[in-house]
Amino acid sequence: YFMKKKAFALILTASMIAGLAACGNSGSSNSSSSSAKSDAKTEESKTEGSESTAASIDPNDPWAGWSDIDTSEHVKITYMTTGDKPSGEAAENLQAMMDQLNAVLTEKVNAELDIYYIGWTDCLSNYNLTLAQMDGTVDLVGSSSDWLDAWPNTKNGAFLELSEDMLAKYAPATYASVSPEHWDLCRYNGNISFIPEDNYAQWTNHGWIYRMDWAKEAGLSNGVHSWEDLTEYFKYVKQAYPDVIPWDADGTAYPVGGWLQSHTDYVSIDGLSTGAMWGGTKEDLYTVYCPYMTETDLLVEYAKLMKEWDEIGVWKTDVLNNTTATNRDDYRVGKVAVEQHHTQTWTDLVSHTASNTIYDTDPDAETGFFWFGEEQKNLVAMSITHGVMAVSAASENPERALMVYDLLRNDPECYKLLCYGIEGVSYEVNSEGLRTIPEGYNPDTQNINGMTNYWWGRNDDIEIKDATKNWDAIDALYAEYDKVKIDYPYGQFVPDVDDIGAKINNCQEVYTNYMKQICYGKYNGTAEDFVAEFQAALQKAGVDDVTAELQRQFDALYK
Repeated sequence: YFMKKKAFALILTASMIAGLAACGNSGSSNSSSSSAKSDAKTEESKTEGSESTAASIDPNDPWAGWSDIDTSEHVKITYMTTGDKPSGEAAENLQAMMDQLNAVLTEKVNAELDIYYIGWTDCLSNYNLTLAQMDGTVDLVGSSSDWLDAWPNTKNGAFLELSEDMLAKYAPATYASVSPEHWDLCRYNGNISFIPEDNYAQWTNHGWIYRMDWAKEAGLSNGVHSWEDLTEYFKYVKQAYPDVIPWDADGTAYPVGGWLQSHTDYVSIDGLSTGAMWGGTKEDLYTVYCPYMTETDLLVEYAKLMKEWDEIGVWKTDVLNNTTATNRDDYRVGKVAVEQHHTQTWTDLVSHTASNTIYDTDPDAETGFFWFGEEQKNLVAMSITHGVMAVSAASENPERALMVYDLLRNDPECYKLLCYGIEGVSYEVNSEGLRTIPEGYNPDTQNINGMTNYWWGRNDDIEIKDATKNWDAIDALYAEYDKVKIDYPYGQFVPDVDDIGAKINNCQEVYTNYMKQICYGKYNGTAEDFVAEFQAALQKAGVDDVTAELQRQFDALYK
């Protein structure tokens, strides 16, 4: 998964609430409603038309029609992405790759690519300001529905409406590869607003990363697959490895959401609060509720379990002040028994990389993953609009911009240069077809993937697998996911928080204050009393008002 700066990720939720509120002054809820209803009326005819048009594109030669397009004028296409602009030797290596890439782009479509960076400092504000200027500075815009205001910017007219005829002509390979159903998820007022990254496997669902070899020693021959299993695992680790801290947590991670996901069919609405406090269920997606108000018995059970974990010694006694914890690095070297994070982190920790020395010091070491929702098979795939590419409405060359994007996404030569760099310099391919790094490789100056920040059109059909990853384990887990996953159902929902933003923030503050005590067993009194106190505080903060307003907006959009 793309490695955005941690500081930006931590402030993003708050800035999203503020950003959405600022973009909602013209009645975003109502326009969202009209958009969805307009889309519903035309969905069948558009789907039939797009299937017919896509079928006419030759998959073996999707760009055959480009011979009729006038590309006699050489143009520069500027691609806007987030991230700090490389400098020094890194910039020189980036330019060497760009020289080769632009030679290919010039030959194929008489265009060259330039990258415009939005630095991580004040990233979202500067990103939106650049788009709002509408001065033709950028052509291709990397965006996202859940962290880069794709829908608010669509409503504000920042993105060019993309007709199906335009896409089929200037981005034929992409147009044919994206299903009609996925195009429909990118529509606003019936028109396609951006192109989804929908052919790239990435999972950011959370869970517990643990030592499979130690679990087997504990009598869990098939590993950890329930919270009860995890408790038994912790007890064994404390007994068999007294010098190991099972989870050296820093007191800021609250796995209660994973507990609810594992025991219900709750599906949360992304982006409203870090606690994922509102959503629907798999059986009734569009009836909004807050599980922290309704799942009282489950919360009490969870609170009691966390008190048990605290007594077992799963974490340090001063966990709420353990700000210097380095649990993930400690896992790599065998000092802890679990790491709580998402699947993409597990794909790293399960692999025998240079950093993961547990596999060097212990030949029996294995790493498993108990994912949140496993017991209920409750798994929601990442929204396909998590990463999208748009064309700026102010672009002077939108057609050529689409042609360039189509090559970046689908032409193997262009894709590998943009994503990996120059073969033999930034990467090599071994006899098994896996990607390796050359001798003398410097990740600080030669990691092209970390400079182009192309998170808006990655393509598994062209990806070269990293030789350092444990693909047997990764592919097996991904196959398990594919059997049970559902698509994220709320991708087109842009909440209007003008009237509820303050109450959402109040509820989030209550959640944080109580969960840091519940999740680490540090509360006073009984679990029943403390959960009741938590729910009363939520009610006072306005949780019911937020739920009711979200339901009103859902009714307008989906019903």
